[in-house]
Amino acid sequence: MTLCGLGLPVVASAGDGSGEALSDEPTEYLSDEQLPSRTPPILELGPKFLGTGNISSGFTLPTGAVWTPSLWVYGNFRTAVQGYKSESDENVSEWANRLDLFANLQLSGTERILFGVTPLHNRNTGGFSGAVFTPESQDGFVDELNFEVDTIFFEGDLAEIFPNWDFFDSTKNDIGFSVGRQNVVFGDGFIVNDNMDGFGLSKNNIRFKGNAHIINWRSSFFVGFGGVHRGDNRRDRDSTFYGWFNQIDTIKTTFNVDVAYVASDQAGDLLNVGLDATRRIGRTNATFRAAYSNALDGVTPQSDTGLLLFTELSWEPKGTHDNMYVNGFVGIDNFTSAARGPLTGGPLGRTGLLFAAQGIGTFPSPLSNSAREAAGAAVGYQKFSKDKRTQITVEAGARFETGDAIPTLENEYGVGMRAQRAIATRAFLQFDAFVTKKDGDAATPGARLELQVKL
Repeated sequence: MTLCGLGLPVVASAGDGSGEALSDEPTEYLSDEQLPSRTPPILELGPKFLGTGNISSGFTLPTGAVWTPSLWVYGNFRTAVQGYKSESDENVSEWANRLDLFANLQLSGTERILFGVTPLHNRNTGGFSGAVFTPESQDGFVDELNFEVDTIFFEGDLAEIFPNWDFFDSTKNDIGFSVGRQNVVFGDGFIVNDNMDGFGLSKNNIRFKGNAHIINWRSSFFVGFGGVHRGDNRRDRDSTFYGWFNQIDTIKTTFNVDVAYVASDQAGDLLNVGLDATRRIGRTNATFRAAYSNALDGVTPQSDTGLLLFTELSWEPKGTHDNMYVNGFVGIDNFTSAARGPLTGGPLGRTGLLFAAQGIGTFPSPLSNSAREAAGAAVGYQKFSKDKRTQITVEAGARFETGDAIPTLENEYGVGMRAQRAIATRAFLQFDAFVTKKDGDAATPGARLELQVKL
């Protein structure tokens, strides 16, 4: 299983951590008995997920496509006890639970229907089943049990559904599509990170004759209708989302160019443009990002104009398999994302542990993840145990107010840590703790203990 970290790239190196080239000497082939056993999802009907053996013949559609259906049910259960001090200086302690459960009907290698529910929390309000212990005015059990469908969409490839159109697969008609309620994340979540109802098209492997420098270009277009969550994490039912997203792989660098537009008579139209580049610089993984928003109908709580500059650097310290990272940002005016789900917080979550939303309960990010007139950074070290079943991350960060639009906001500083330990093959324990301080205020601590089970 994989333990959750920051989602930051880890520098690959030789087995001794020296960073030298990998050996070209062959290694002994492992037999099926020597390989680790497969961990299946909680329910499998039909061909097994990552299983071995013969594939059934399936059945042929009138279009010529061959489908071999299988149903896989899987998910992720989270339960956490956490405590912190609120902005009103109240001690808050709670127990929160979350279950993300999916049924994947795999029809072929390219076609599937995905159905998902979140029965323990409300996807629109962000309320979670559990209990509140303090403050006393809110103590008691919280019941957010529901059966609202969080995810349901079909995706496929036109050329695979209608193979008789091009029997020899000689034309460039491999166009992917998806339709339904789905999670849409582009620009690493800076531009859009939300569940929405919509329709998307995607074309991969776009090449240019005579230009070997561009290895691959993937272009996607998506329309979200019926309302999306805006930059303030609240649903704007009057809004319609349009996005054009491009990833271009070159010999040394991967570029992303994203454009998103949200139309809304109630909350104002918003245009977003994002550009980023990811590459290796020596032993360092580097990403440089710029994201811009323009409130076309004037400033509203959901739409504002601003520019966010963001940098991520990470590397593997010599002689180790650990990960060191330094991330920084500068927010000019008030950059606003086109769409952000109610549990995603602000656009600065990728800065580090101290800025990230937890996605369960009311536990806040220790440092504000708003990009409004601010600059800051996070420096962290991620240590892995020899058996690769434990990791500990320590981090220091700061966020400085660079404007006076909100006079009550202050500079913030913090230190935090995260420890994770794998349990068997499906679960891990996670402990987070932090201490933050604002100018002129006393230090504020917070801590949480979470169990995650991969179903």
